[in-house]
Amino acid sequence: MIFSAEAEAPDEWECRFCSQTATRLVDSKPVIVDHSDEKVPRTHWDMLLERRTRAELEELLEERLTFLRARRGQQKIGA
Repeated sequence: MIFSAEAEAPDEWECRFCSQTATRLVDSKPVIVDHSDEKVPRTHWDMLLERRTRAELEELLEERLTFLRARRGQQKIGA
């Protein structure tokens, strides 16, 4: 990756070809970056589980599927 002569090179960046994390080398050794203070990204599933139990989510899913099937005129097939 080419950086401006005036810019400070970052320790890590995303490769534009493969989207993996690239690391800056100093004296042929990678710079070690401390990620311990970064927040772990939460998924939609994580946020749902903060508000409802898995049993409640399964019940809501079943209610919604029943509604959609009734609207389409389909019956539940299988288990």
